[in-house]
Amino acid sequence: MLGQISAALKQGQITPTELCQKCLSLIKKTKFLNAYITVSEEEAFKQTEESEKRSKNEQSLGDLDGIPIAVKDNFSTSGIETACASNRLKGYIPPYNATVVQKLLDQGELLMGKTNLDEFAMGSGSTDGVYSKQYREKRKQNPHSKNEDLDWLITGGSLGGTAVAMSAFTCYVALGSATGGSTRNPAAHCRLVGFKPSYGLVSHHGLIPLLNLMNVPGILTRCVDDAAVVLSVLAGHDTNDYVSKLCIEIPKEYLVPELSRAKVIEVSIPHTSYSIVCYHVLCTSEVTLNMARLDGLQYGHRCDIDVSTQSMYASTRQEGFNDVLRGRILSGNFFLLKENWENDFIKAQKVQRLIANDFANAFNSGVDVLLTPTILSEAVPYLEFIKEDNRTRTVNMAGLPAVSVPAARPNQGLPVGLQLTGHAFCDQQLLTVAKWFEKQVQFPVIQLQELMDDFSSMITQGASLSRVQLLSFPSVTPLPPADTVPAQVLISSHSGYCS
Repeated sequence: MLGQISAALKQGQITPTELCQKCLSLIKKTKFLNAYITVSEEEAFKQTEESEKRSKNEQSLGDLDGIPIAVKDNFSTSGIETACASNRLKGYIPPYNATVVQKLLDQGELLMGKTNLDEFAMGSGSTDGVYSKQYREKRKQNPHSKNEDLDWLITGGSLGGTAVAMSAFTCYVALGSATGGSTRNPAAHCRLVGFKPSYGLVSHHGLIPLLNLMNVPGILTRCVDDAAVVLSVLAGHDTNDYVSKLCIEIPKEYLVPELSRAKVIEVSIPHTSYSIVCYHVLCTSEVTLNMARLDGLQYGHRCDIDVSTQSMYASTRQEGFNDVLRGRILSGNFFLLKENWENDFIKAQKVQRLIANDFANAFNSGVDVLLTPTILSEAVPYLEFIKEDNRTRTVNMAGLPAVSVPAARPNQGLPVGLQLTGHAFCDQQLLTVAKWFEKQVQFPVIQLQELMDDFSSMITQGASLSRVQLLSFPSVTPLPPADTVPAQVLISSHSGYCS
């Protein structure tokens, strides 16, 4: 997809201005999807002018020059509000760009805007941010209502808005954060490729943290090749990021090995059953520490109470954080109490190490790639929504790379994805296998001409677009039902493509 768009731009079939206008038009026409928090129209046109000048002078910056992107609203963007879908940071304008945002802008990409999410990326349905409040209120008023206003589908979270922006073709690349499944789950629901790099391969400087020790910038694209192109730009050492590793080269062009003789075996990751409790303890503890800096003194929302500093702190945080966030802060403070430290937080860290060791043992046994479901079902209506990132969070605990690739549409015509997990810093090998899998499944990629011709008629169909048509695609051979897929299946390709 990116290669075709880039070629069309270089050949003059379409200009950056026309492409930008098309995306901005779609953003306005699909506003009912609630995908964007902030639309940076003025900035996008400024970037478009620069791209046009480079194009006329034949000084293109590369395949991403003139390509529209969207960024999850927990990445700092200079001069553009970054609120993390929270009242606490409403009105906050960062003075700098996150490293990954800056790297894409340096390649000439056009920033369309900041996308919706769960507040501070805490959730798996994109329903807990302040910009989704109206939907929660409707549910509270009548939880058993059959009203069409509640008959919409969950796109996953926490970057559901970003996935919707991609599915609606309002951008061609999107950045999100990946903490426990926030990139892969929405990708699986929205027929996208969702990639989580190895921890430390891509800088998280400027990403407002949920969990410092698990947060990784994630990549949403429409095909594996595009993910590899974006990763080649983002990967590399960053002196502003204390966990950043030395650059591992991710070539834009890479070979697809012959995997027809790959051996498929089942293995055990025995400590996975403890991951939910372990993740909860580690997550809430880090949330407590990270949210402590948001005290109302320096930036963001500050209440009007001035009786005492303590009262101001308490009221500011009460007004600024939602129930989910306040609950996590309370839990985290409990786990970090002196009397609970050893039995809760330290023990959770030990379990995290056991989970990481389980993966290491599997890979050391000769296995190259781990295959599991990304999600266990297609997207469900809001009224039936439950938490769903149980099969993805263990990968973040181990710091491994993982990618969700569209796989089938089981029952309702909506997509599901398969998750491939690789060795740490073997991101190239993982994407190579993912590309091979994508080639076998042969999910269609929408071509540029179809994109230009078909959207006008699609948009006129109104609200139905938000439910099925954005996610529709031709029938493919379905997978077995989710509950019959082995919990842990590994592909051993022995291809030797590890970076």
